[in-house]
Amino acid sequence: MVVMSMQEIVQQTMQQTEFSFVLPQGYVDSEGTLHREGTMRLSTAYDEIAPMRDPRVQSNPGYLVIILLSRVITQLGTVHPITPKLIEGLFSGDLIFLQDFYQRINQNGHSRLQVTCPHCQGEFQVETVPLGEL
Repeated sequence: MVVMSMQEIVQQTMQQTEFSFVLPQGYVDSEGTLHREGTMRLSTAYDEIAPMRDPRVQSNPGYLVIILLSRVITQLGTVHPITPKLIEGLFSGDLIFLQDFYQRINQNGHSRLQVTCPHCQGEFQVETVPLGEL
């Protein structure tokens, strides 16, 4: 039997599963509206497995990232739904940004980094600033 402390229970139930981002360049829809702010959720095992059956991925493995991002991006401005075609229409800088963001939140569970001060050797976490907010 596994016994969890109250702190562990609170931490587990409060895990962040969605993360906001701002694209460096932004998606321009068919009406010319620029969409930069969005939300991405943590991926599930199925999110990573399901695209492997898609014929577009089977014929071009590079297409995996397109389908995967279309599954985990829950919001991009006022555009709905988020489709592979929309992801195809992103500027390459935004695609690279989203791939990096996906890796950070899914490997770490957050967009913070553990850093060490070079002067005092103190360790602390910093929230990363997305490229679109520089």
